[in-house]
Amino acid sequence: MEFELQYWHWLVFGMVLIIAEMFLASFTLFWFGLGALVVAGLMGVFPALPLPWQLVLWALSSIVFTLLWFRYLKPLMADKSKAGNASEAIKGEVGQVIVLPVDDKRGVVRFTTPLLGDDEWPFICRNTVALGDRVYVTDISGNTLIVEKR
Repeated sequence: MEFELQYWHWLVFGMVLIIAEMFLASFTLFWFGLGALVVAGLMGVFPALPLPWQLVLWALSSIVFTLLWFRYLKPLMADKSKAGNASEAIKGEVGQVIVLPVDDKRGVVRFTTPLLGDDEWPFICRNTVALGDRVYVTDISGNTLIVEKR
């Protein structure tokens, strides 16, 4: 009696790999599981597919899925938020001067939407500014914004 792989063997193998991925943080077994599901589908259509071809198809489809993941899908999932990087999150924002800087006292700028939890911030500006001037943030120093006149 000779053992012969059936389509459902590949189906179970693929499901086991996909389920095993839930317990790993690598996100690699998933693609091998999908490759096994592809072979299961092909075995459903071509039940007499020889074992060497099954293994080659599984390897090729797993490689293709993995390459597609790294080439197209993973870059789409990159974290584009600026969370944790306050300087980058606030640079370029435009606000209005509501208190002028006098001597060593800092001025205050107000933003239409809160930046990092506050809509009014102390600022330093190299240029002379007037009340109501629009300024944009170039940097942050501690809890003081460094701004330029617009």
